[in-house]
Amino acid sequence: MATIQWVRCSNCGDFAERQLLSDRQADGCDYIVQTACAACDYLMIMGFPAGRVLEAYAPGQLSSMSLSPT
Repeated sequence: MATIQWVRCSNCGDFAERQLLSDRQADGCDYIVQTACAACDYLMIMGFPAGRVLEAYAPGQLSSMSLSPT
């Protein structure tokens, strides 16, 4: 059974749905947490307790790395 929470999307700031999927397991993970945003198509699936990222997609993310002239 999934537990659903509404959280802010880390990609666009709109509301995203976070599900705790205790009935799904991955190798070395006791449970899965899936966060998905319908506004920007953000997706993050993590396995816990290790906090391992199983799948991630964040469209439109700009790199925070800046190039400085040498």
